[in-house]
Amino acid sequence: MPVTIVMAFLWAPQAALLGDASRILYFHVPIAWVSVLAFIVSGILSIMHLSGSKRQNRDMDEKAYNSAAIGFAFTIMTVITGSIWAKISWGTFWNWDPRETSIVIILLIYIAYFSLQSSLPDNEKRGRIGSAYLILAMVTLPFFVFLVPRLYPSLHPDPIINADQKIYLDGRMKGTLVVAIVTFSILYCYLFDLMNRILILRKKIEEHFETCD
Repeated sequence: MPVTIVMAFLWAPQAALLGDASRILYFHVPIAWVSVLAFIVSGILSIMHLSGSKRQNRDMDEKAYNSAAIGFAFTIMTVITGSIWAKISWGTFWNWDPRETSIVIILLIYIAYFSLQSSLPDNEKRGRIGSAYLILAMVTLPFFVFLVPRLYPSLHPDPIINADQKIYLDGRMKGTLVVAIVTFSILYCYLFDLMNRILILRKKIEEHFETCD
């Protein structure tokens, strides 16, 4: 991460029109990527939970929950960094651009998931219900992330960069962006592993107290 920060602020050149403000690209894009990655992982783990035996996959739904929670947090950070970019580029933090509207819908989908899970704390089918929901959410994700923003005219991000409406990046800018994406992907893996280890410790503590009782 320190290498990514140094490359983003000192090594990569600034964009011709946006200047140093363009450096938010090296954080906004990787954060958005991690949110999609986390939601896809939660969906895959949910499929494994529903298709496998209870003994083999009894923790898959909770791991899927952890991944979805990380994805939700990164989606909020995507909105924040995107709003800063919008203010710099368009003069307003929010204007209901197709991509902005899509990410709000994604947030609402996963808010509904967490609400569903919290409303079924003692339901024995909680894991299967949550897994089914996460699979449906994963199926709709490409539609809102990739399809909707391309169906309607959007300011994000091409027209503000050049008249050709294409993104042209310097070699150092591309290299920095790739390093940032890899770095934030590793950060996701670390956070996911940490949350799963906490899950294991919590279960061991619960088993210990149950044994003592």
